[in-house]
Amino acid sequence: MVAKSSKNAINIITVIASFGVIVGTLALFIILSGFSGFRLFTNSMLQSSDPDIKITAVKGKSFINSPQISQLLKDQSEIAAYAEVVEERVFLQYKQRDHISYIKGVSNNYTSVTRVDSTLSVGQWLDPEFLNSAVIGYGISEKLSLGILNFGEPLYIRVPKPGTNYISSQSAAFNEVKAQIIGVYSGLEEFANKYVFVQIKMARKLLNYSKDQLTAIEIKLQDGANADSFSKKLQKLVGPDLKVETRIQFNALTYQVLNTESLISYLVFTLIIMIALFNVIGAIIMMIIDKKENLKTLFSLGVTLKEIKRIFVFQGFLLTLFGLFVGLFFGVSLVLLQKKFSFFMITKSIPYPVEFNFYNVVLVAITILILGYLAAKIASSSISKNFIES
Repeated sequence: MVAKSSKNAINIITVIASFGVIVGTLALFIILSGFSGFRLFTNSMLQSSDPDIKITAVKGKSFINSPQISQLLKDQSEIAAYAEVVEERVFLQYKQRDHISYIKGVSNNYTSVTRVDSTLSVGQWLDPEFLNSAVIGYGISEKLSLGILNFGEPLYIRVPKPGTNYISSQSAAFNEVKAQIIGVYSGLEEFANKYVFVQIKMARKLLNYSKDQLTAIEIKLQDGANADSFSKKLQKLVGPDLKVETRIQFNALTYQVLNTESLISYLVFTLIIMIALFNVIGAIIMMIIDKKENLKTLFSLGVTLKEIKRIFVFQGFLLTLFGLFVGLFFGVSLVLLQKKFSFFMITKSIPYPVEFNFYNVVLVAITILILGYLAAKIASSSISKNFIES
């Protein structure tokens, strides 16, 4: 009865240990796949809102787009299209509501540089025939309770006038334009709360800019062009007074946050798996105790301690390997099912993003196998000559 009870206890502990490895593997793989999905989702949203390359002034907010710069850009075979941009922080007022945001004046070909028009949730993109039209972000629309085609009351866009003269009235303190909203765009929270898109002529009028004065030139590259190498080449061509950045560079904070969160999540779940692997150590130690008489026989026959320890290390490794394969099977299945059927949703229209890639499979496999091997090694270290002979 004692032997049978002991074997039942060992079997239960082994099942628990295997279950811990399975759940740990499953959780780690799903978390990594989720962050891979978020990275792709963020990339797709940034591709809609941001250009491949952006040129800005090193000093000050604006620069003059000289004929030499325009010709230089036209001569680059890697450039598919480029657009002129005027951007500035502004005060918005609609009826009794106020909000601080950014105006972004863009040239007529701006949709050739970014796919921002594809993010419209209602209305239409800017029409060059209507100078005083504007497209706003969904976040701004909510904060101002402002929809499209509100012809009864325009959106007032104001910027402070330069200078230190005595302010006698609002008109003396601010430059002002009025805009009718014809479209509302959506996207990442920061983007949806940031911009009021208008025609570049309107932005220049508001800021008292000259005809060729810009805050940025945004560039779309040809398919297959390498953004990093081209940005370095273009930087040499435009000179030190202008700064050339890729999408990753001017969104460095966003990518840094994603990478940091992914790393922290990996480390946290690795720690949880390490705790779960104490069950593996316990299961192996119970096996060692149960097989003590067999170990004594093997030792008497000339089997060395090192070889006996290797048996239990291999047994622990096999237990971990079984849990790894089962956990990855369920993890991969859940990720592929989520991609196809979207069981879990962030909103009613946006499924929780996940992405299957072999890098995550390899990373999870290496992590689990190394930790499993260490757990088996720790458990087998309890075998000693005194233990066997006692």
